Amino acid sequence: MVVSEAELEALATELGAALQSHGWLLATAESCTGGWLAQVVTSVAGSSGWFDRGFVTYSNAAKQDMLGVRAETLARSGAVSEQTAIEMVQGALAHSAANLAIAITGIAGPGGGTPEKPVGTVCFAWGVSGQSCASSIQNFSGDRSQIRAASVAFALKQLQALVP
Repeated sequence: MVVSEAELEALATELGAALQSHGWLLATAESCTGGWLAQVVTSVAGSSGWFDRGFVTYSNAAKQDMLGVRAETLARSGAVSEQTAIEMVQGALAHSAANLAIAITGIAGPGGGTPEKPVGTVCFAWGVSGQSCASSIQNFSGDRSQIRAASVAFALKQLQALVP
């Protein structure tokens, strides 16, 4: 799946309008996308009215220090797991003023994959403050850039679905 920057910006613009109309703030917790989601949403004029902050937690230490992901979770489930993504989104909500947050952690390649978690495996979690989180594992194909772009697009679509 090839996703263009224009498509990402259109998704972010739609999300921003929905968040703005409800007075909600967004926080992001990113690993494999390295802040790309935060970059896309902040490319939208007026995003300061609905984007609170982004956490780029590429290393396990950053996930623990900035978001409170437990060492036990990382050891048991790995950095690329739904449980880690859930703890990332919980940490993003706890360490921000956001009403809505999303976490992305995955294997964008070209290396790093295993038979259990091949390149293109990306785990997401999202949630609204005060509610339980949801999570999903997606398997994207393509090169590193395509996997990361598909991850950002998936995240934006999941966020849109959460805004009432």
